[in-house]
Amino acid sequence: MIRTLATKPNLIFLDEPFSALDYQTRLKVSDDIYRIIKNENITVIMVSHDIAESISLSERIVVLSKRPSKVKNIYNIILTNKSNPIDNRKAPEFSYYYDLIWKDIDND
Repeated sequence: MIRTLATKPNLIFLDEPFSALDYQTRLKVSDDIYRIIKNENITVIMVSHDIAESISLSERIVVLSKRPSKVKNIYNIILTNKSNPIDNRKAPEFSYYYDLIWKDIDND
């Protein structure tokens, strides 16, 4: 990640970037990456199967169908006092988005 950021990109693609980490490390690293991305004003497209992680990190979530993949829904994530991934999970709207996305995925 550091080598990627050193090139000062405008766009980064992340495919399950925290999947190999234990839960506590995952939260800490996602907080660090979130802060860097916001400070550097970098756009990130991230693939994740973790709904909570997606909501806590994202401004927009695109839910895809099973293969062949098609866009099922797009959610603009608006959280009260959006600050960092750990605190974003405490936002009152968090569970609302979680339930919406879970139902969208469950109906596949």
